[in-house]
Amino acid sequence: MARKPAELKLRHRMEWPSQAPQRPSRLGDQLYEQILDRIVTGSMVEGDKLPSESQLSEIYGVSRPVVREALSRLQADGVVVSRHGSGSFVQRRPNQALSQLAPIGDVADLMRCMEFRVALEGESAFLAALRRTPADLDRIKRAYDDLERVIANEEIGSEADQAFHIAIAAATQNRLFVHAMDVFGEHTLRGIELARKLSLRRSARRLQTVQMEHLRIMKAIEAEEAEEAREAMRTHIDNARIRVLTDSTEP
Repeated sequence: MARKPAELKLRHRMEWPSQAPQRPSRLGDQLYEQILDRIVTGSMVEGDKLPSESQLSEIYGVSRPVVREALSRLQADGVVVSRHGSGSFVQRRPNQALSQLAPIGDVADLMRCMEFRVALEGESAFLAALRRTPADLDRIKRAYDDLERVIANEEIGSEADQAFHIAIAAATQNRLFVHAMDVFGEHTLRGIELARKLSLRRSARRLQTVQMEHLRIMKAIEAEEAEEAREAMRTHIDNARIRVLTDSTEP
């Protein structure tokens, strides 16, 4: 068993597990999830310093490149911040409801899917603004209206949310965008469901914030403002990612 590093500074002074992340999934994802789990469950809190790269490598029995990959993803998701010459620190602690609504082992996969969606659906919205037909716009508006009803009834509305995004993909007049949405449909729906459940748990008003983001996208597509549509969609999905891991982007 790896001994506890001398410099390890944790507020709760708890032992870090010495087992390596289990295969066959990517080790970077596994380590990301194990560190995230410590933060979500409160073993580490905001401001706590993580062990150094070399210490994490020894503790978990993985290479330093694996450690760097995990830390890089935690930084990209706003959970950990790196301070030059000082190390990595917990920046934000996700709500504990995250571990209740989604197994921690799924979070890394869902975050990477959202990251991919920022690029894919940003271009989808851009092309939809340029190519949408009156029928396409009507379909997008119907999906938006369905979401309005969902919010009024204080329902989760994951399928309605996904239908809104699929309607935009169809408006590109490029079947490959629709195909990509179908291929990643399960991952997309899980991510949407997680984000909306967390929002609904916090307050019904939070889903109104999400709906305002949808409205911005729809209005840009209706006005054929391609750049605005792209930016609105990218911001919306990135905000969804942030809402899963923090309480930011709140009204």
